[in-house]
Amino acid sequence: MQNHETKAEGRLLAVGDIHGCLDQLDALMIQVAPTLGDQVIFLGDYVDRGPASFGVIDYLIEFGKSLPATVFLRGNHDQMFTDYLDGHDATIFLMNGGTKTLHSYQSNGEWPIPSSHRFFLEALLDSYEKEDYIFVHAGLRPGIPLAEQDISDLLWIRREFVTSDYDWGKAVVYGHTPLAEPLLTASRIGLDTGCVYGRQLTCCDVRTRQIWQV
Repeated sequence: MQNHETKAEGRLLAVGDIHGCLDQLDALMIQVAPTLGDQVIFLGDYVDRGPASFGVIDYLIEFGKSLPATVFLRGNHDQMFTDYLDGHDATIFLMNGGTKTLHSYQSNGEWPIPSSHRFFLEALLDSYEKEDYIFVHAGLRPGIPLAEQDISDLLWIRREFVTSDYDWGKAVVYGHTPLAEPLLTASRIGLDTGCVYGRQLTCCDVRTRQIWQV
């Protein structure tokens, strides 16, 4: 008689908006201690407003090398930074915390930005889907399937998404809209808890709903 062992499924971890808060990101990942058996999805907004945008992207690049199953989503601030680097929409970037991003790079002697950082920004995903979950930075427009969503909604939508009870058939895991505490319902997991505004950076195992915060 043979014994059949079932390999335990690793954690499915999602991390809310970082916004240049490198110390909190490092402390959070030490607390969570992800391994190769886990998958981590970062929900976007790595830059702007906080003090260490350069350090955050540098950290995430190395993190992705160590844990290659990691998924990095694009936030609206990451898109604004990319647009600025492409010579577009400088004003909206600078007015939304971009001056802190530029100072972070310049103070580290890394301007123009390293090619590895440019590649990281350009390779970010607009959404990511698993069997039971949809991961996106801002949310989804109600009544529209994921494949037909407008990219600007994936990065920017707020009121129409957060006030809707529309069911996409999977739990939507998102950031973008700052919350005092993580939102954990059957159909929504909101994980932007306003770290850059003096609150906390949050990670959630979306399967068990376990929360870690710094």
